[in-house]
Amino acid sequence: MKKTLAIMLAALMALAFAACAAPAAAPAAEPAAPAAEPAAPAAEPAESAKDVKDLKLGFILGSREHAFYLSIEEGINAAAAEMGFTAVVLESDLNGAVASERIENLVVEGCDAISLSVNDPSGSTPAIVAADAEGVPMFAFDCTSSETDVIKCFVGTDNYQGGVIGGEATIARLDALGLTSGATVGIIGYPEPQSCIDREAGWMSVMEANKDKYGLNIVNLGNYKGDADTAKSLMDDALTQYPDMAVVFTVGDPACIGALASIKAAGASTQMIGFDANPEAHEAILDAENGKIWVADVAQDPYQIGYQIAQQMVKYVTEGTVDQQTILISPYLVDASNAKA
Repeated sequence: MKKTLAIMLAALMALAFAACAAPAAAPAAEPAAPAAEPAAPAAEPAESAKDVKDLKLGFILGSREHAFYLSIEEGINAAAAEMGFTAVVLESDLNGAVASERIENLVVEGCDAISLSVNDPSGSTPAIVAADAEGVPMFAFDCTSSETDVIKCFVGTDNYQGGVIGGEATIARLDALGLTSGATVGIIGYPEPQSCIDREAGWMSVMEANKDKYGLNIVNLGNYKGDADTAKSLMDDALTQYPDMAVVFTVGDPACIGALASIKAAGASTQMIGFDANPEAHEAILDAENGKIWVADVAQDPYQIGYQIAQQMVKYVTEGTVDQQTILISPYLVDASNAKA
């Protein structure tokens, strides 16, 4: 099977490279929030459905270096303990080539279904399609791929709405600071995973809606690539050019960690709003000094993401259907009033 999958994957990657050469379509005039998806069509029932306790399910996290993915793993393991299936949990190091190799290995191991965080859609989608063609149902959590329709179910945060929440918090900070005319605001993005693309789009929608009213100068600091050191460098450069930047929004907490170090080193008054609300975010928000800079964070529920994707995989393998093709979990804002020590 591994040889067959490798051949199929090579062919699919060739097609993907050809598609990359095609000109991109013009962007939509207005970013739209992700729409809820209808339930997936039922698969053909197996002649003899497996008992849940006989199932082996594969999961590929983005990276265990991030607390967010460790919480997703906790949810997966809780579902496995409760429902009785065997969970094989790997990580991709946020790398599409590594994710592809993990998919291939899980297919060879005989997993009944596989789910992953599609952090690098271009790099891992061909492997997703190849595994599906081998008869292994594919699922996604946290980040998905818009480059294929074979994914049976995606469970993640409503990231566009999370970006909107971050944008509203940005405007609220400007009001609190009395900076209602001509303030500079910035965003540290990560325009590779779809989740972060959606967060940026949601935040930008609020900035554009308030641009004229507040006379905003909106600055995109660049792509931090999921790396705190890169975020620090981006923030260093931004503060050199915009020393009075009022508020910066980041699409992930690792960016806040790097930006916090930069802001403190520069002695700047810039405030930050992050995304993930990992434990370090709660700690920083409640800290007497760091809380003056890291003032809020958009929270997700990674435990539920892991738990619910496992539930949907079991349901599909045993019943041939899922509750919905897209299951979005609502985010919320964490600040000093509700952060946990």
